[in-house]
Formats: sequence, C-alpha cells, structure tokens
Amino acid sequence: MIDARGYACPMPVAMVQKAVKNGSPAELEVLVDNRCAVENISRFAGNHGYRVEVAEQGGEEFTLTLRR
Repeated sequence: MIDARGYACPMPVAMVQKAVKNGSPAELEVLVDNRCAVENISRFAGNHGYRVEVAEQGGEEFTLTLRR
C-alpha cells in the first residue's frame, strides 16, 4: 500500500511509478487526497497495463486499487 495523502502532484505518481518499476505488482493500493492525483495515477496505471478502481472515502480522500 502506498499512502500518498498530503503530497501534491507529481509526487503521488512518482511513488506509484517507483513501486511499479521495483516489483511490477499484480495489485497495488494507493491512498490519495486530491482529484488531480486520482486522474494522474489512473492515466499512468492505464498506460502500464493496470485497471484502476477508485473508491471515494468521503470528502477528498480516495483509495485507488490497481490490478493487472
């Protein structure tokens, strides 16, 4: 799990990119607290063969689940 809450873009994407490059996990969960990060991580993940599910946790907190 990556907790990217409190980080502004592009840092959340960079954190996901590092995790993907280091292990290419079949599933990865990412916590973010802004819509920009949701959009950017979703785009990055889609370009790297992941399907993305987004669950809003209330307010401006989101859980993204990336699956191959």
